[in-house]
Formats: sequence, C-alpha cells, structure tokens
Amino acid sequence: MTTEVVVYNIESALNAQEGGADRVELCDNPGGGGTTPSSGTIAVLSKELKISLFVMIRPREGDFCYSDLEFEAMKHDIRHARELGADGVVFGILSPDGSIDIERNRELAALARPLEVTCHRAFDMTKDPMAALESCIEVGFDRILTSGQQARAQQGIPLISRLVDEAGGRVSIMAGCGVNEETVEQIMEKTGVDEVHLSAESTRESKMKFRNHAIAGMGATTGKEYLLDIANAARVKEIRSRALSVFKG
Repeated sequence: MTTEVVVYNIESALNAQEGGADRVELCDNPGGGGTTPSSGTIAVLSKELKISLFVMIRPREGDFCYSDLEFEAMKHDIRHARELGADGVVFGILSPDGSIDIERNRELAALARPLEVTCHRAFDMTKDPMAALESCIEVGFDRILTSGQQARAQQGIPLISRLVDEAGGRVSIMAGCGVNEETVEQIMEKTGVDEVHLSAESTRESKMKFRNHAIAGMGATTGKEYLLDIANAARVKEIRSRALSVFKG
C-alpha cells in the first residue's frame, strides 16, 4: 500500500515524510492545479528526503493540449528532474479530441526512464476512460492518478473500481482528490486501489513579526500574505493509518 502526498513547498514535503508518507508529488502553483516546481526545490528535496520524490511536469495551468514549444519545455523539465535526483515524473498530454496523445506521452516516458512515470488527472478529462486506460498502458505509464472523472474520488468510486478491474495489474490505479480521514477507508474498500494520493493540508501563520497590513497579498493570493498552506504530518499519519487498516484487512 502506497500513500502519496502532493506538496507545494519544502516544509510540506518534510512534513509528509515525518507523517509516514511513502512518496511525495512535488508541484508549484496549487491554485492552478499544479505546475512544474523550481529546479532549486527539486535539488534540495532530492537530498533531504528519504522517501520517493516525484516531480510534476506541467508547463502551465489550464488544459492538457500543448503547443510544440510547451512540449519542448516539458522534455527539458524531465531531463532536469532526472539529473537533479527525482525518482519519478508526473505528466499527461491529451489530443484535442479528448483522447490520450500516445505518441507524445510515449516520447516523454522514454525520456524519463529509468524514472517511474505517472499519468496525472489529465486522465479525468478524457472522453472515454476505458480507451484512455488502454492508451496509458500502451504508453508505458506505471500508474494513473484519477478521481474517477468526478470532482472527488468518493464520487468516482464506480469508475475507479472498474478501472482497477480492467487494468488487471497492467498499470496501477491511484485514487486521488478528496482523499482524507473521512473518505480513505470507503474509497479503498470499494475500489480495491492500493495507492492513494492526498494533500493532508492545514494552514499555519507566517513567522513574520512585522506585517504590512496595507497589502493583503501578492498577486492572486489576497488575504494570504501571512498564511501558508502546508501538509500536516499528523493528518498524513492518520490518513495513512486508516488506509493501512483497510489494506491489511
């Protein structure tokens, strides 16, 4: 059984490790659903973490249909992640018709090896999930992160369960989005997944003593200049414990 924690900063990654996570997915830009993190953050965490470090490869927020130049950027980011010590990369490219872009994804997967490769929730935006499953297997993905094409994995249980059955061990199905203390047991019991993806998020106050109250936040972070969203080690531990009880059970 594997618990993966999505993190957006160094503190969260270390907290996830402290809480017993098996792996972290490192991203930037939480408000945009996650984009490629900085090379500096990857380099620091590859040295500090004893658990697996997977890196998001996504050049921008929005859809998953990329231009030629964006595709080139993704290739460069994969090379850098591999050179900096990442254990895996996470990506997904779709064709305009809503299918998995087999050719481009396969090229990225080959470039990433020997790292593990995960298809992220671009999968949830495909028009035919069963066809997308077979395409992901053809590409060579090691796992698919999915909420069952619903807003939350709990709502997507029927499809996730079907994907697990259809995959038959050819690719791992990892349930994610809305996996928490209240939902993890039901999701695992009803789908048969043995990998879960979670954030275990909490908010802490800034350590700044001086505060300029004339500015509420930088950019689109209004009201959050002195608040930081982080993965909570205690929550990671609790969710993982509940997941293990189902897995062993």
